[in-house]
Amino acid sequence: MKCLLQRVSQASVTVAGEPVGAIGQGLLVLAGLEKGDDRARVARMCDRLLGYRIFSDGEGRMNRSVTDIQGGLLLVSQFTLAADTKKGARPSFSSAAAPELAQSLFSYFTELTQERHCGPVATGRFAADMQVSLINDGPVTFLLET
Repeated sequence: MKCLLQRVSQASVTVAGEPVGAIGQGLLVLAGLEKGDDRARVARMCDRLLGYRIFSDGEGRMNRSVTDIQGGLLLVSQFTLAADTKKGARPSFSSAAAPELAQSLFSYFTELTQERHCGPVATGRFAADMQVSLINDGPVTFLLET
């Protein structure tokens, strides 16, 4: 599983012109599920995501997590993160999880995050053509992998 974290001051997702999820300060999380991912990896990613310290403390150092600041999380499934881009001019998606498995694991990821996080949690819509808007704070972006 790969998650691209973007620290944001706000982010939103629309599908067919209608808003489906939005947050204020927090993290936009683009999640890519790969072959071999399972519920244990998803749970590990949830723990890492909620504890990852990328928000500033009183001294301006990245010492606070999204949980510490009670920030929002906007979770968006993005299978293109699982692409193999090592060679050629076109990505290969052979390493991405099958859609049925990916949807099940993404739903589990969302449920765990909602259970464990004290701030707001919003999502995009699985397999939809989504438009994602964000104001990246920093910019600060990290790729987490399990």
